Amino acid sequence: GEDNPVRVIDLFVDELDLQGLGFASAQPAVTGRPGYHPDLLLKLYIYGYLNRVQSSRRLEREAQRNVEVMWLTGHLAPDFKTIADFRRDNGTGIRNACKRFIALCRELDLFRHAVVAIDGSKFKAVNNRDKNFTPHKLEQRIKQIEESIERYMHALDTADLTQPAETEAKTKNLKEKLVRLKNQMRYLQEMGERLRQAPDEQVSLTDPDARSMATSGRGTGMVGYNVQIAVDTEHHLIVAHDVVNLGHDRTQLASMATQPKAAVDEENLEVLADRGYYKGPEILACERSGITPFVPMTMTSDNKARGLFDKRDFVYQADQDVYRCPTGRLLPRHHQSVEQGLVIHTYYNLGACMQCPIKARCTTAERERRVRRWEHEAVLESMQRRLDTSPGKMRQRRSTVEHVFGTLKFWMGATHFLTKTRPRVQTEMCLHVLAYNLRRIISLYGTKGAMNALRWAAV
Repeated sequence: GEDNPVRVIDLFVDELDLQGLGFASAQPAVTGRPGYHPDLLLKLYIYGYLNRVQSSRRLEREAQRNVEVMWLTGHLAPDFKTIADFRRDNGTGIRNACKRFIALCRELDLFRHAVVAIDGSKFKAVNNRDKNFTPHKLEQRIKQIEESIERYMHALDTADLTQPAETEAKTKNLKEKLVRLKNQMRYLQEMGERLRQAPDEQVSLTDPDARSMATSGRGTGMVGYNVQIAVDTEHHLIVAHDVVNLGHDRTQLASMATQPKAAVDEENLEVLADRGYYKGPEILACERSGITPFVPMTMTSDNKARGLFDKRDFVYQADQDVYRCPTGRLLPRHHQSVEQGLVIHTYYNLGACMQCPIKARCTTAERERRVRRWEHEAVLESMQRRLDTSPGKMRQRRSTVEHVFGTLKFWMGATHFLTKTRPRVQTEMCLHVLAYNLRRIISLYGTKGAMNALRWAAV
């Protein structure tokens, strides 16, 4: 039909300069039998990711029975190996095609509000938890084997003392189990040596780039990747994304904020992120790049829970470079230190603290209460004031980016990435993002409207 979404895929790929984007074999050789053109395989993959058919073997079957795919490929039916090799060998081209679609959205003026929400989520890798090793896991497994060996040795001693005829088969079975356990112990000891040589003390056997990551459930975790996305708050288009193998988001804010700034080509960009991204140097890097971040402060002190004053009860007076404590006394700056590359200033007033009537509510130290301040903490205080005057920012962040992750994981189903190593996983994620953005454009404009918009933007 004229309103079938498959026509949008066909038009988008036909408008691309595949050779300029870096696709292999976009220009056929003069000699030899020509292979499948990259535009055919790219159309097939975009259709597959748009319709929750990501496997190369399933795409092979769809090309033989699905009317939409037959129309899209011109009745050509590549085998699964050809389809899989295309995704493996054209990572650069697929990533550039994803960027080209973002550029088309910018030309359609879909990013005029210049506000993006950033978040990260864990996705499973092609690596079982039993084939991932960390020092803690190794220690636990060695402990289990030692307990099993001890238990079997006691069972053998008991069998030697009793010596009934029916225990011979049981004794033989126990000895075989002991041999297997001792082999496992030697294997784990060798793995311990590999862990000591690994930079991050972690080894994954199936996918060497995958890492063990904690999830929200207590005592749970997965071996996978941390997918980062930046989503436009107006139309919910994915402006930028990345795949990292760090289990936290603390060092990702600056890199994930500068990518959408370049993509939307706006001077003033607002970035919304949750408190997992709160890190002083990252926020400072955003400010210096002309990006306005909104990140809630993380509270690492337990003073409030213990009934003590915390740092928020001390007011900094910039004109005098002092802190005012809850009793109104001033704490001047005494010295500075460098910790993890950060210049920290320390403020205290020994005389005032020793005479303070409510010192027990302020500190458990014998002498004085000290307040530490980062040299660029004014940037963090300015951001907190913005958050206080814009209480709806975090609600806007949740309603923007959480839905996108939910949609992507629903499309993937209860499965994992199909490729191994981080570069190939990044390519696979690009196909997910491209399919999602294409679906959003079709939802915004309709099929015919999307085709007209893509034609206009491509001119």
